[in-house]
Amino acid sequence: MGFFDKLKERVNKTRENFSTKVNSVIKNFRKVDEEFFEELEEALILSDIGYATTEKVIETLRDRVKEEKISDPAEIKDMLIHILAEYMTADPLEIVKPTVMLVVGVNGVGKTTAIGKLTNYYNKQGKKVLLAAADTFRAAAAEQLSIWGQRTDTRVIKYAEGADPAAVVYDAIDAAKHAGSDILIIDTAGRLHNKKNLMGELEKINRVIDKEYPQANRETFLVVDATTGQNAISQTEVFNESVKLTGIILTKLDGTAKGGVVCAVKDMTGVPVRFIGVGEGAEDLQPFDAYDFAKAILE
Repeated sequence: MGFFDKLKERVNKTRENFSTKVNSVIKNFRKVDEEFFEELEEALILSDIGYATTEKVIETLRDRVKEEKISDPAEIKDMLIHILAEYMTADPLEIVKPTVMLVVGVNGVGKTTAIGKLTNYYNKQGKKVLLAAADTFRAAAAEQLSIWGQRTDTRVIKYAEGADPAAVVYDAIDAAKHAGSDILIIDTAGRLHNKKNLMGELEKINRVIDKEYPQANRETFLVVDATTGQNAISQTEVFNESVKLTGIILTKLDGTAKGGVVCAVKDMTGVPVRFIGVGEGAEDLQPFDAYDFAKAILE
């Protein structure tokens, strides 16, 4: 099965939710008029894109329909795919040596698993990855990361539970320099209910990286559970205030009908989706392609 077919199959619930609503509007109208746009707008809002982004998408669509003098609703779908893709597209992600990747997110979103799959993805590309278990708050976190380390044949720097996360990062940077690692991926604690402490911890980790590894390229990825729908946007905003996010890893996209939020997240927060999780397997974390995703949910 090719990449696109696999994506289409895995985002089945979102596709059913999305395409059923949109296609029913397209089928029910014989001409593109004001009523058509109103119905389409409602369909997009109900597909979890959210009100603000939907308004912009409809406005862009109106302009293009006018420009290209389109009157047949059947011609709208392809145009809509392209417009949605534009709202999700970002500059390509370029990982240069050395890169430090800080991975953040609340508990329960699949952060450590996403890091394991990310490690697998970059290992397959021939990159040398080192892992740092800086989530010293949750007893099982370092253990879980170690299991992924064994599975992907990747070294993990870890301390005992309750240790200073910044100290773990300090040692991991030292190890990454000596090993000539391409990417150092850092797992962090996810306690949003104790936001002040967590954000203070992340700021301390960032200071250590700035001081000890100033030459490293920096990426800060937020792991978000797609099943939370529009809540993904508020989580992104909260983390982006404290640590400048460069990307989002959206997990559990295969188990939700709320994947329409992908279309809104970059527009609402300025942070692009970089990877999507579409299954349980190690290979099921895929680089995000905006056009492929738009096409998969509308076909």
